[in-house]
Amino acid sequence: MDQLSAMRTFVRVVETGNFTRAAAALSIPKTTVTNLVQALEAHLRTRLLNRTTRRVTVTTDGALYYERAVQILSELDELDGSLTNSQAQPSGRLRVEMAGAFADTLVIPSLCDFYLRYPQIQLDIGVGDRLVDYLAENVDCALRGGTPTDQSLVTRKVGEIKLSCYAAPLYLEKFGMPQHPLDLMTSHFCVGYLMVPSGKIFTMDFQRGDELHEIEPRYVVSVNDSRTYVKAAIAGMGVAISAPYFVKEAVEKGELVPVLTDWQCESIPLNIVYPRTRHLSNKVRVFVDWLVKLVHDLDKDSPVEEQFAPAPAKMQRR
Repeated sequence: MDQLSAMRTFVRVVETGNFTRAAAALSIPKTTVTNLVQALEAHLRTRLLNRTTRRVTVTTDGALYYERAVQILSELDELDGSLTNSQAQPSGRLRVEMAGAFADTLVIPSLCDFYLRYPQIQLDIGVGDRLVDYLAENVDCALRGGTPTDQSLVTRKVGEIKLSCYAAPLYLEKFGMPQHPLDLMTSHFCVGYLMVPSGKIFTMDFQRGDELHEIEPRYVVSVNDSRTYVKAAIAGMGVAISAPYFVKEAVEKGELVPVLTDWQCESIPLNIVYPRTRHLSNKVRVFVDWLVKLVHDLDKDSPVEEQFAPAPAKMQRR
């Protein structure tokens, strides 16, 4: 038995929840996964997993072995990486998740530069704002706006996303121009952004001088996707906040117009997140470093840079 392969296979079965997903993640037959785990249990003379027709659960011994195995494999990968990083180009498939707005306006336009630097990395980019099971879906990292609450994730801040307020002419014809942020809770409607998995609606924070307001938007529709959020605003469903560059085309076409322009919206952090239990491989490391450099090195006159530049100190909410 190759104990190291068996250990890696067992860890992936625990992380994915069953043998079929583990086999797919490791690109090996399901029978190989089963045989390796059985051989490991025979070697250790203890049962690591309880198996049923529907699910796999970890035994007490299996949970203890998993914790130590993850640590050992991480240290081994780190040791291997420290010796090979300077000698070989990072390679392999890299699975990244991000919202459509980030993909369209930040990553995809500069992706040729990443390819020229790291031609042996194959990027699989999942686009959307959905909740991701990083381990079961074999996702290496994700680009996310806002501060993640999942303590199992490691977060590295990339920059800040500056926000402004917009509405469609169709909406303004019916409801008029909002004069104050408090109008968004009384006489006006917003497009709600539904945060997963909390189920809460994203609050809008406004500042003008010393005047600060945290707005819980009044809405008739909420969505959990950044592209759909903008589309709903264009359709006249309410006032929305967005990075100006995300709605640049819609503003140029007259589909959206700025509102509450004398107020400053609070910026939100832009982060790279990845599972704490997964070793930060060289291919993930170079992608994260490239993205950080991309955000911070963009020309200051670029419209993208204007929306991702460092922001002022965080507003103190009332």
